[in-house]
Amino acid sequence: MLSIIAKSSQIFALKEKYPLLRKLLFGLGIATVVSCSAQNTNIVLFDASTTPHSSVINQDKSELNFKEDRLEIKTGAKPSAPGIRINGNWDLSGCSELLIELSNLNTKGSLPVTITLKNKDADESKRVGLYLDRVYVPAGETRSFRLKLPPTIPHPEIRSRFTGMRMTPYDQWGLISDVDLSAITSLQVYVNKPRFEWNWAITKVEAIKGKAEEVPAWMNLTEDKFFPFIDDYGQFIHKDWPGKTYSDEDLVKAIEEEKADLAAHPGPDDRGRFGGWKNGPRLKATGSFRVEKINGTWWMVDPEGYLFWSHGVVRVTPSSGITPLDNRLDYFASLPEKGTPMAEFYETHDLLLKPYYEARNIKATYDFSAANISRKYGADWRNRYADMAHERLKSWGLNTIANSSDKNICFLDRTPYTDRIEIKSPAIEGSNGMWWKFRDPFHPEFRANLRKQLKENERSLSDPWCLGYFVDNEINWGTETSLAEWTLLSPATQVAKQEMIKWLQKKYPSIEDLNSTWKSSYTSWKDMLTTMKKPTEGGHQDCAEFSAIITEEYFRIIREEFKKVAPNKLYMGCRFARSNDHALIIGARYCDVISYNIYSHNLDDFRLPEGIDKPVMIGEFHFGATDRGLFHPSLIRTENQEKRGEAYVHYVTSALQHPNIIGTHWHQFADQATTGRFDGENFQVGMVDICDRPYPETIKGIRNVGYKLYQIRNNAR
Repeated sequence: MLSIIAKSSQIFALKEKYPLLRKLLFGLGIATVVSCSAQNTNIVLFDASTTPHSSVINQDKSELNFKEDRLEIKTGAKPSAPGIRINGNWDLSGCSELLIELSNLNTKGSLPVTITLKNKDADESKRVGLYLDRVYVPAGETRSFRLKLPPTIPHPEIRSRFTGMRMTPYDQWGLISDVDLSAITSLQVYVNKPRFEWNWAITKVEAIKGKAEEVPAWMNLTEDKFFPFIDDYGQFIHKDWPGKTYSDEDLVKAIEEEKADLAAHPGPDDRGRFGGWKNGPRLKATGSFRVEKINGTWWMVDPEGYLFWSHGVVRVTPSSGITPLDNRLDYFASLPEKGTPMAEFYETHDLLLKPYYEARNIKATYDFSAANISRKYGADWRNRYADMAHERLKSWGLNTIANSSDKNICFLDRTPYTDRIEIKSPAIEGSNGMWWKFRDPFHPEFRANLRKQLKENERSLSDPWCLGYFVDNEINWGTETSLAEWTLLSPATQVAKQEMIKWLQKKYPSIEDLNSTWKSSYTSWKDMLTTMKKPTEGGHQDCAEFSAIITEEYFRIIREEFKKVAPNKLYMGCRFARSNDHALIIGARYCDVISYNIYSHNLDDFRLPEGIDKPVMIGEFHFGATDRGLFHPSLIRTENQEKRGEAYVHYVTSALQHPNIIGTHWHQFADQATTGRFDGENFQVGMVDICDRPYPETIKGIRNVGYKLYQIRNNAR
């Protein structure tokens, strides 16, 4: 799907120093390895040297700087898609690849650049009329990339029958490839929702003339031959790959093969009972996990007093592969009859994710992963699977069962674990959520609901094997003013809005005084309470201040209630994702550990807001590929399983070398369903596949870093 074709640092150094040499090298194909077809037969969509500046549209307030031979772009951290757009009218039907040359001018971090081609009638929400792909440019480097363009699909009518999947069997080129190449009307190059300030440059985008790649043989199948396309085990029928399961006998045989592997790799020998560093310094044993800063580096300390770094995996559960069946029964070759033993798996569910299915009114599901595990381990499959999970984690060099895992596995008290709860109280109605709307911390049910949920988890909150808890997940904090703005967009019954009006009444003697500052036209405080609209720009400062008050209330109440129930457990925050620094700074006052979900190639560019020094837990990261039967390579794509294992080592090593980071938790233990979960995610992200068979290349990478965990951390210090 993607190949890097220029990588010589010496050539790039010369190019940057001597622009004329750069042009010469580009023309000769030395720096970019342009295809063997004559360069003047290619179609130029953008060239920094020749494209008129007036044709380049600044997208989402980027800072553009036109140089002689490249366009430099500065994109701040923002919840949009800063970059450039160029409109045109291109026929790329005779082209096979898209060539793009990019420079990452930052000294740290891999630059994630998204490239799109669109038709006039493109609909991003429906993923039609659109080609989209993403590349990553290493820090300080200039690279050229070739992206394969999609060929003409023989049976487009099949594509129209796919639903409920982020990527389908027909998405073989790019991350989205439903586009008519003969009628391209725009090119976009941008950074999607950047977390950091990026300085980068674009030199050229060309469509390379050539014959398109042949489609896989199964794409020539007609509808009646293509459907069904999922076998009894939840795998893609029309493709073979190493490790694919073809029979129940394959599953049983895999147990014996894996037992030999586990026996050959019994796990690191420098670990204490709880997975701490037995060969390192021993501190005071308190019977609980805690955090301490030692010689400038943050660590966890396990209940025995050994230094501990959390190397874990999320969702250790047999039910990772639940998929909706509604309006999709024709996808599946064979689903069990109701009343038969395998019909049990129509009813299994995941406690954490069940509300997400209910919220989307999904009626029927099937749990392929648990069904396969039952076939594999027999009548006592739950206990045998749980035992195998602990054996695997130890053998693989992992020491933590991360959140959203099966409590029956956690409560065996053989591997330390974390968990998470999500507050289910009334929301701020005008808010936007990544998963749920922002909960109103002023509503009395906020504290009451949290207290109830903590009470329900007393067993783990008193368990020495439990590290601590996350509360909520990937909240949308918006900008520094968003929480207050969303509050004003809410009805008069919103408790947070009532509190905001009271706060403003203390600040302004009259509504007229507020109107004067805000440049608004409220007739009374009651009018402000009942009006549901975004405030004028004059209210920016007050909205920033009240957003901070909402944030403070949220974290304060959670800490108070959490510490009443579990004074010796770690409150590990809300797993920030694309947050703003204002929320982070306030959260840092109340959380024992700040948690982030960070999907990137490494953590070289990770930073805390200035003045904040807290331990950090990485709650989610992963890598995937499409060489083993799944259709989606995950949020961070790799070429194949070998590269996936290498990427794991690189990411975790970068975390071990960061003085604030005290752990990484991979998302997730097993692959998602081939046909998607409640929101369509069908990522190849497992350490094991849908049939509970480990990916050997990934396990090799996990062991590579896991067995040397504490040596790497100590050497970095």
